Amino acid sequence: MTGRVLPYDVQGSGPHRALVLHNWFGDRTSFAPLRAELDDAAGSYAFLDCRGYGEAIDADGAYTMEEVAADALAVADDLGWDSFSVIGHSMGGKAAQLMLLDAPDRVRSIVGISPVSAAGFPLDPETWELFAGAAENHGNRRAIIDNTTGGRYGDDWLGGLVDRSVRRSSATAFRAYLDSWSGTDFHERVRDNPAPVLLVVGAHDPALGKEAMEATWLRWYPNARLEVLPDAGHYAPEETPKALADVIEAFLAA
Repeated sequence: MTGRVLPYDVQGSGPHRALVLHNWFGDRTSFAPLRAELDDAAGSYAFLDCRGYGEAIDADGAYTMEEVAADALAVADDLGWDSFSVIGHSMGGKAAQLMLLDAPDRVRSIVGISPVSAAGFPLDPETWELFAGAAENHGNRRAIIDNTTGGRYGDDWLGGLVDRSVRRSSATAFRAYLDSWSGTDFHERVRDNPAPVLLVVGAHDPALGKEAMEATWLRWYPNARLEVLPDAGHYAPEETPKALADVIEAFLAA
């Protein structure tokens, strides 16, 4: 698949290069709290919008993880990066693995933040209706965010994430990405991949926390390790940005 160079910006000028892929509920602006904590002298981070999100909200596409991976590699080409790591949040973590498969000589390592595995994220019928309905129903979006952060936040915080999600993603893309990140399974293709992998999850994330990582990523990547952030749920870049920045920087510098 041939990718397209989508809107992106680079922060930092350090030697540790990383492409950064956002989650289902947020465009690249969702990383703003994390970006404030990163050491610009240590890393060079390229933050990009997936098709249907942010500055790429009007970009047509199939809205699949394969397309996200191809577009991100096109951005790497645009930057002239021959070698880099990939940081993926939630659905972005699934796309990061396709980048590793598509360009194994270029992707040095993966950082998955509450990442969806290569096997996807199977949903029971009731939960499927909740997630599929979130494209049009803002209350569904709020319920999902509330659940995956442990029910610890009030209306202002939850409403802020929902509002940004609605404003900065197209409902068509949002709905289509669900099929791709939850439904497709390519875990046999990544089994025993030797790439270094850092998994960072929140202790208050019931969906993609420690147990989910032990059942998937940690079984398939022999050089994967897990960090659990005690004060985070599913949205560590916004909940605990300093703690997340510290573990990412230590991993990339190793």
